This record gives sequence, C-alpha cells and structure tokens, in this order.
Amino acid sequence: MENSRASLMFKAAAVAAIGLTAIFVMLVQDPSDTLFGGGYPELWRRTGLAGAPTRAAACIFAGVFLLAMGWLYRLLFAPLELLRGVDEVGYIAEDGRSRAQAANEVRRRRKTGELPPVYPNGWYRVLDSHMLERGDVKSVTVLGQQVAVFRGQDGKAYVVDAYCPHLGANLAVGGRVVGGCIECPFHGWQFRGVDGKCVKIPYADKVPEFAKVRCWPSREINGLVLVWFHCDGLEPSWRVPEQSEITRGEWVYRGRTEHFINAHIEEIPENAADIAHLAHLHTPGIVSGVDLRYTNSKTWEFIRHDWKVEWKAEPEPNEHCSQMLVKHALTVFGRHWPLLDLDVKARQVGPGVVFLLFEHSFLGRGVIMHCVTPVEPLLQCVSHTIFYQNSIPPLVPKFILRAECIQFERDVMIWNNKTYMSKPILVKEDSAIQKHRRWFSQFYSENSPQLRYQHDTLDF
Repeated sequence: MENSRASLMFKAAAVAAIGLTAIFVMLVQDPSDTLFGGGYPELWRRTGLAGAPTRAAACIFAGVFLLAMGWLYRLLFAPLELLRGVDEVGYIAEDGRSRAQAANEVRRRRKTGELPPVYPNGWYRVLDSHMLERGDVKSVTVLGQQVAVFRGQDGKAYVVDAYCPHLGANLAVGGRVVGGCIECPFHGWQFRGVDGKCVKIPYADKVPEFAKVRCWPSREINGLVLVWFHCDGLEPSWRVPEQSEITRGEWVYRGRTEHFINAHIEEIPENAADIAHLAHLHTPGIVSGVDLRYTNSKTWEFIRHDWKVEWKAEPEPNEHCSQMLVKHALTVFGRHWPLLDLDVKARQVGPGVVFLLFEHSFLGRGVIMHCVTPVEPLLQCVSHTIFYQNSIPPLVPKFILRAECIQFERDVMIWNNKTYMSKPILVKEDSAIQKHRRWFSQFYSENSPQLRYQHDTLDF
C-alpha cells in the first residue's frame, strides 16, 4: 500500500509538471523580442519560428527534469528488483563465446557426482504474494511440474496442476478466474481451487465425480505463496512460522532478487555450515564485485569484511530447523567501523525457506526471506525478498539487499561450476558440514526422486 501511494503521488507530480511545462512553452517569449527592438525577421514570424529556440530549450529542460524525477523516485521509493537470467551470473565467457554458450558447455561437460535425491520433502516458494493480484493466473515450474497459481475473487491463492484432465490444455495459459475456480481456456471446464474438483462443464448436463485436477497443499504467509511437496503424498508434518511484523504491516516490502542456480538443491543451504568459505570468498569488500578472478584485486584490498559464524541444528520439536548465527564487521584501511557491525540470525525451516533476520541499533530491523525452489533436478530458483521497518528510509534495506546480492553471486559462480562431492575430504574444522548433511537427510524418504542417466537422457 505504501509503495502504491508513493507511485500515485509521483504520477500526479509528473502530470502536473508536464502540464506546467506545456503552459510555459506556449506562453514563453524569446528574450531577443525584448532585448532587441526589431526582434526576429518578419519571415520567421510569418512561419511561426519566433521564440523557437527558447521553446526547444524549455522542452529539453522539461525532459531532463522528468528523467531526473523518475530516477530519484526509483532511488528513494521504488523497491529494488534484480532478476537474473539462467546464464547471466556465474559463468566466464571467453574466446568469443556468449554467456549462454559458456553456460551450456559447463552444464554439458560438468561431472555431476553421486547425488542425493533431487526433490527433498518440504515447503517451497512458488511466488511472492505481491506478484499475484486478485483474478491473476500465473504459470510456474516447480519440482519438475507445471502448475497454475491463481488468486480467486475471494482473495485466496490456490495452486493446481497446470494441465486440464479433459484434453490437456494448460490452465495457466489463457485460463481465467471465476470466483474461487479456474476456467480452462479450451472448453470452459471450471475447477475449484480449494480441492481441484470440476464444478462446471458448460456443454454437459452432468459433471463426472472423478473429474478433477490435482490441488497442491499451499499456504500464503510472510508475503510468500508456498506449496508442500512430499514424495509419498503425505500431509504437512510441520509449518513455516509466521513473521508477525510482516503480518501487522510493521515491516514492508522493499525489494527482491532472483537467481537460477545450476546445482543440486543441497549445495545451497550447505553453505551455512561451510564456515571456512566465508573468510576466503566473502572477505573482499563488495566494491570488488562478483567475478572471482578479480575480487582479490589489490585495488580494493583496503576494504574487508570480517565474519564470525556458528551453525547448529535445533532440537525437537523443531528438528526440521537449523540456525546460523553471523557477526559481521567492516574494516577500511585496517580500521574497524563499529557503526556497520551487523548481527544476522539465519534460521532455516525445512529444505527451502530461510529467515535472514537483521537487527541494528541504527539501521533498524528487518528480514530477508531466502527461498530455494527446485525447478528441475539440477536447476534451483533462489529468491531473496526483503521486508524492513517502515520507519527506516527505503535506501537502507535496498543497500542491504544489494550487498547481499553481490556476496550471493560470488557463491553462484562456485555452484554453477562445481561438482557434488558425496564423500568429501574434510578436516576437523569442517565438522559442521558433515553435521549439516546428517540434518538435511531427514528431508529425504525411501521414494524420493533420484537422478538417473540413461542413454544421455534424464530419467526421474
């Protein structure tokens, strides 16, 4: 709501500025009319060119002014949204190749390793709530399945299999919302969002009892639409907790980032327990960028990040949760800047959702919802959605999100090019990695899908 009001205010100001500029341009007289008695030659006046230079200058000024106002609005009020493509981050394009060519080559030649099951049991994000307006229908790929996500006229979000059981049309491509149902674009069959049952066939007298589409267990919380997956079809055994500050509107949406990672899902949360990598990969300042070939450049070595990290699994009844406690400090030219010290509590809930909670005496409080959702067995969609105190200027959470994005993209370059090591060589300082793997294994079942190679094809 706050962002909508700011947007409306900006649009109103822009319309007013355009109107005033138009009046000014129509009424303005060239200074030469008054400074020089004769003014413009008679031919200029007869052809309407009198005052043209001033009007042109006024138009240019108005255009530049509106562009500056737009930039200022985006900087001060608009959420930060950085959406990276599959091939955009984490690959090195050399010898005249494009990034897409480099990415395809890495994916084709990379040794996969002995992988755990590819789809752990748990809750996964499909969309951010603000991306789904009342009456909207979205097509999403999650866990190797096409689903239709829609918001009924009752305001509730529903997730169903995308393909109509009648003749296979995609409900998310041309389908429309009717009340709490989604209507197939092919023949008009209507399926209830709450249970997937077909309630209307426009040309039939009776709807078969067995006519239904699969309805995914879903929940909308913390500004996210989540779905539950279990390989055996079991009901949810735990839930993602509510962040009450978001529900009450005390923390508001300030932006999101989105990346696609070519790796097994377990590689990403395992980073929390890989304490040693922080000192090596994330110590260089964010000004040194994300390309690992240059992050240790001497040009930027005057600014360094220092990290103290602890990872631990939570006991029952929250054994599906774990915590990473992070203390961050910044040094510039060897001098510690206490103002930028930051404590972060990263609480992972299941395989796909992490709460990154920030608390600072000056910069305020907020959370980044870090979500990992398998799109395919070795392709993960990772989103970071930030909610922050509404009393804190938006520049603060946007800077935090941008800094997090830079550090995260360094990890992306590792993940996109590495192989999974099922039996890694570890030293005692790496003990948390093995503990994390044991903790994460609870999300796999006997029937969890495995990745198998057969004649250069993927079989799930």
